[in-house]
Amino acid sequence: MRKHTATRAAQISLIPATENPPAASRHGFSLTESGLAVSANGIPEHPVGMFPNRGNPHTIRPQGYEIVLPSNPKVASSVTLMERTPFGIALNGVFFDPGAAEYWMGEPERGWQYEALGGAVPLGLDENHAHVQPSGAYHYHGIPESLAKRLGYTEGKHSPQIGWAADGFPIYLRSGYSDPENSQSGVTILKSSWRLKPGNRPGGQDGPGGVFDGAFVQDYEFVEGSGDLDECNGRFCLTPEFPEGTYAYFLTDEWPVIPRAFRGTPVRLRMEGPAGRPGPGSSGETRPERRPE
Repeated sequence: MRKHTATRAAQISLIPATENPPAASRHGFSLTESGLAVSANGIPEHPVGMFPNRGNPHTIRPQGYEIVLPSNPKVASSVTLMERTPFGIALNGVFFDPGAAEYWMGEPERGWQYEALGGAVPLGLDENHAHVQPSGAYHYHGIPESLAKRLGYTEGKHSPQIGWAADGFPIYLRSGYSDPENSQSGVTILKSSWRLKPGNRPGGQDGPGGVFDGAFVQDYEFVEGSGDLDECNGRFCLTPEFPEGTYAYFLTDEWPVIPRAFRGTPVRLRMEGPAGRPGPGSSGETRPERRPE
């Protein structure tokens, strides 16, 4: 891993999304006896940034995702934290993968993971808040603005569904009903309940020091009731696609932007090789795990 010593958040400079992807987008979602089958090559339908670039040395390449998501997801008895695997997949077949494989001093065991949108470490993100993994997989670290535009997203209306989480629950953008149980209640921009911690990080051998400013994932804490959403950046609500109600995740303007935990039981969207790197079987089929009722 690269050894970083930066401790301050900074404004990120996004690469203009002016390039055509290297191949046509291929993606399909279909209900089967096993669950919601997803087949995709990970190529978006919208323009992308120039890759490689100064902050990201990798080239976009088609993938071979064959995944089966739960088609009847249930809320689990406890929350599952996202660990070294994508949170979900967008309707265009591109992963939502918010975690960055960058750590203070290059040592994951110290527990200080850089926030991809924190700007302390330049990652060469394009205007869709996306870049490329060594495997060639283009993936979103934040809100995919071009996809939102293609789906007809506007702040005055309830967000269209933008993807599926690894536990089978739907993913939406910022906008939801003011009253989650009333589709006639008007639409509001939903707020995260995560906030920057007060004070300073530990220093010396225990941490990088400096103010909790968003440079690291660990700079944030959940404050129940401070926003509209729970610790998984979701809520139980009605949506246009689920008029009878569902648990749903929302991408927000505030951290975590893309959720970092699951309310249900996730399947693994990408297998891992040594040291957390995507292994050669990372595009293989993933079956849903047995879920508690």
